[in-house]
Amino acid sequence: MESFKAIVVREMDAGVRFGIEEVGIDQLSPGEVLIKVAYSSINYKDMLAVQKKGGVIRDYPMIPGIDVSGTIVATEDTSLSTGQEVLVTGFAMGMSHTGGFAEYVRVPKEWIVPVPSGMSLKETMVIGTAGFTAALSILALERHGMHIDENPRILVTGATGGVGSLALRMLRKAGYGNVTGMVRKEHQEEIARTLGAGDIIHAEDVSTTKKPLEKQQYDYILDTVGGEVAAALLPRLAYGGSMSMCGNAAGIDLEMTVLPFILRGVNILGIDSVNVPLAERHAVWEKLAQEWNIALEALVHEISLQEVPKTIKDLKEGNHLGRTIIAF
Repeated sequence: MESFKAIVVREMDAGVRFGIEEVGIDQLSPGEVLIKVAYSSINYKDMLAVQKKGGVIRDYPMIPGIDVSGTIVATEDTSLSTGQEVLVTGFAMGMSHTGGFAEYVRVPKEWIVPVPSGMSLKETMVIGTAGFTAALSILALERHGMHIDENPRILVTGATGGVGSLALRMLRKAGYGNVTGMVRKEHQEEIARTLGAGDIIHAEDVSTTKKPLEKQQYDYILDTVGGEVAAALLPRLAYGGSMSMCGNAAGIDLEMTVLPFILRGVNILGIDSVNVPLAERHAVWEKLAQEWNIALEALVHEISLQEVPKTIKDLKEGNHLGRTIIAF
């Protein structure tokens, strides 16, 4: 096979650099399945991957990209077939295994999810890791008591980001009507309302308080940012409430007291989208293809591989909205 285009991150003396290069199949990590990429998507984790000490990439040089959808062009696994449309999210892709920011990707058979009936290759990447994470968060909250019939007060942080924007859409699709979105900037307010938030609050309004217990404002919180925002929200959970946590855009430290846990019986639910077992992945993707299919309603930008650096810059500077997918 001739060479093809990929974004490659290389380690330099002063840090890292990334750009489009011509690469060959022999530069891809090993695996039983070779996929011709149709779409990838850009996540917060992909932005971290191209930063010095971003904590994502384990080995250099590396092709980033934790999401991919495309068509199988070669497979050693008889349960899969050439021409089959598939998707891959998470695992080690874009970290220690060459990822989706390339025209071809090669992965282990155990990472493959066939594209569910009713979804296109493009729609799977509109959802991608961000939507998969949002779905896992909602399901975790529902397992801990969140139910439509009780009209719970729900807060979604990072409401116009990748995970948050899709979470708002999914909650609306599922029938939840009492949802508040948290934003950082005024121009994000109307976007969050359009996505499904009935009310809006600003991160600065809660992150400045340090009380161990606050007024019980929310029954459930879907947190996408972590850090001081999450720490300030935990004391606002109602008795027996739960907060799912899946991100660290606001930092990795979590300064809090034990009082919300021992006086209100609240729960923190950790959400990992990377190493979810394949059987559970299939079930979640089927849900995303059916009753929670919001791909056509999402806030989406479609770009080329050449436009990736600008989106990375916007993500780093906090100016990115919704989802961005890369078309090949």
